[in-house]
Amino acid sequence: MTAAPRSSDLVLAPGHLRFMGRRFPCVTGRGGVTGDKHEGDGATPRGVHGIVGMFYRPDRIARPADWAVPIRPGDLWSDDPADEDYNLMVRAPYAPSHERLRRPDPLYDLVLITDWNWPRARRGRGSAIFLHRWRKPGHPTAGCVALAPAHLAWIAPRLRHGVRLIVG
Repeated sequence: MTAAPRSSDLVLAPGHLRFMGRRFPCVTGRGGVTGDKHEGDGATPRGVHGIVGMFYRPDRIARPADWAVPIRPGDLWSDDPADEDYNLMVRAPYAPSHERLRRPDPLYDLVLITDWNWPRARRGRGSAIFLHRWRKPGHPTAGCVALAPAHLAWIAPRLRHGVRLIVG
């Protein structure tokens, strides 16, 4: 599914993300872009995805937007398709498979959350497609879209309600 981009949208093209008339180098999932996303495939899902949230590490960066939510110790994201909280933020202690949001590295110091398979997740369709900081240029993600830290920091405060990530 594709949609005509609006000027406020984030538009993913091979190797870059377009936003507000600018182009930002980015990386996507190691499994490429797919129209048939599954948990663990490492792919970035094709489609139109709303940006529904923003998390940040208040011990590392200033609040990037008034609607950004701090990542607290114990904040996790469920990636266990068998669990009732699949593809939702959960809190430690949490036994099912999950990803830590408060990571020791800086990858999730600033995270934009898409509505991919959220809020009513279909089991096994894949969890948590985020926009976050990259490890290094050209290094793929597990399915998310990643950018240089300065570029992500420039984009975040400029996002408004209704912005979408368009992955063609």
